[in-house]
Amino acid sequence: MTLWNAILIAALGCVALKLLGYLVPTSWMEGPRASRTADLLTVALLAALVGVQAVGAGQAIVVDARIPALLVAAVLLLIRAPFLVVVVAAAATAALLRLAGLMV
Repeated sequence: MTLWNAILIAALGCVALKLLGYLVPTSWMEGPRASRTADLLTVALLAALVGVQAVGAGQAIVVDARIPALLVAAVLLLIRAPFLVVVVAAAATAALLRLAGLMV
């Protein structure tokens, strides 16, 4: 199987999965359990993406300036700082650590 065949099969699978979603009865999706699951799934997927992007570089795990920047962002989010402040502070943390040569 070539790479293009795998891509086409994956694309067809995604389209089929999306079409299957239209066949789910509306009553199943209106309940509180389904709503809560959808909300938690969104948060879990976003957290996984942040985690992979924070420590991943290709197929290796890398500890660099992104980790302290992520910790600064987490602390600022916990104290309910505005989102723009969180982003700027995290970026500044990573930039200053890299500038100082402490973490590449």
